[in-house]
Amino acid sequence: MSRPDVVRTSTAELYDAHVLKNYGRPALTLVRGGGSYVWDDQGGKFLDFTSGIAVSALGHCHPHWVAAVQRQAGELIHVSNLFRNPNQGELARRIVGYAGPGRVFFCNSGAEANEALLKLARLHGMKKAGGEEGKIYKVICAKNAFHGRTFGGMSATPQEKIQKGFRPLVPGFVFGELNNLASFEELIDDQTAAIFIETIQGESGVNPATTEFLLGLRELCNRQDLLLILDEVQCGIGRTGKFYAFEHAGVRPDAIGMAKGLGGGFPIGAVWIGEKAAELYQPGMHGTTFGGTPLACAAALAVLDVIERERLLEHVAKTSVAWIAALQTLPADFPAHVSGVRGRGFMVGIQLTGDPAPYVGALREAGLLVPSAGGNVIRLLPPLNASAEELARSVEIIRSVLSAKK
Repeated sequence: MSRPDVVRTSTAELYDAHVLKNYGRPALTLVRGGGSYVWDDQGGKFLDFTSGIAVSALGHCHPHWVAAVQRQAGELIHVSNLFRNPNQGELARRIVGYAGPGRVFFCNSGAEANEALLKLARLHGMKKAGGEEGKIYKVICAKNAFHGRTFGGMSATPQEKIQKGFRPLVPGFVFGELNNLASFEELIDDQTAAIFIETIQGESGVNPATTEFLLGLRELCNRQDLLLILDEVQCGIGRTGKFYAFEHAGVRPDAIGMAKGLGGGFPIGAVWIGEKAAELYQPGMHGTTFGGTPLACAAALAVLDVIERERLLEHVAKTSVAWIAALQTLPADFPAHVSGVRGRGFMVGIQLTGDPAPYVGALREAGLLVPSAGGNVIRLLPPLNASAEELARSVEIIRSVLSAKK
């Protein structure tokens, strides 16, 4: 029986009354998910190509993932890093198997992973300076980057909408043009410690780094004794048809940040550091209360299980070809609305000629959920196991919405 002083209100009203207004008002109240679909509290069904912004790598409620999380929740949830737990050791082993010889640190998000990477850059600089702090500390990042909303992440993110209101920021960041190697090279001085970029810029509009640029950065870092650090928070964990997006270019970074899809919906972040730099971190230099818990690692291990057993890397690589080809017909067919399509695998941006908000709303009304990005772009981020039929359906919905706007 309900207490007499409890007033029944809608979820929207609860949000309006009690949730911090750092986001715009959400358009839907989602209550259930299955595979590539979600349902709202009104019974509406939607093809979900937000995937929680590239988080729900296996879609919603994959049975193997659910069973693994349920089983672990009944055994051991949290013990802190004062003790070992088997899942963390096994997950580190499997990440090293994908990334190469090195070591892994676990945290809770992409922003936390990036903070650990920025601290790594400082440690490398200190080593170059013979142990002197504050002498070699600069990090070269890319214009239009997004590396999170912590102070380090914001400082590495040269976007006014991210930095406004929070200055003074962390010093030591300079910015070159993505895919312009000369613009990076000319920023190097005797205070530079590392180069830090997203392999594919996600939040600013799905802008991939080219193979030539990544190879050039690797050679530049080798020559100047800089760390090459790659942010694969959004584009990693199979999203492009390789486990890491940089694999398409055949380069090997010195450190990698990852999160989002790694946990399949459960919060987890991770940093892989290659053998060259792994020993820079010593006890007491960095830590986390919640990073690498038995439950978080069980969720991530389940994601890797499904990626491998269902051959999802091959699936993404194969099925994305026809899907992207179909999307690339949009600029010619709807030039008043679409000016370009770019991306790789299951990470695609549609460049619009105007504000993406009306298109996002119209697509939602038509049954397709997509997130927007900077530069008038809408992103398509289907689950890694989305079927060819679901991909084709997304194109049908997009074409119907664009046709209605002619």
